[in-house]
Amino acid sequence: MNSNSENPAPSKILIVDDNPQILELLEAYLESLQVTVRLAANGEAALAAVESDEPDVILLDIMMPRRSGFEVCRLLKDDPRYRDIPIIMVTALNEVGDMERARECGCDDFLSKPVNKIELLTRVQNLLRLRHLKRSLNRHAPEPPAV
Repeated sequence: MNSNSENPAPSKILIVDDNPQILELLEAYLESLQVTVRLAANGEAALAAVESDEPDVILLDIMMPRRSGFEVCRLLKDDPRYRDIPIIMVTALNEVGDMERARECGCDDFLSKPVNKIELLTRVQNLLRLRHLKRSLNRHAPEPPAV
């Protein structure tokens, strides 16, 4: 017998990068996770994608046209509707200052390109586990008493 708790809907991952080859590579890396992947080629498209179908994790490039990954991350983390979506910055930038700026924007993790497949899969799986655990806890939290 299958129930919804045994077979939940697949997790949704949004990959945002202005380089089509990187989008294709990261999507291929995630195939083994049995997740639904959506792609966005710039910051504006990323914000629209989050608005239309909220992902469970976002893989976000920093250097993009229209809106940088820093700006997209800050906008999402400042919005109460989306602040709990884990964001992994995936970027060619690898200076300590870039990592500090990413952390200040609210990103949850940071990966430098070229991305190691095992490292990416491990981090995505861990963030998905945490996201689903938080959702489960929030659903089962008792209602506050009426005043």
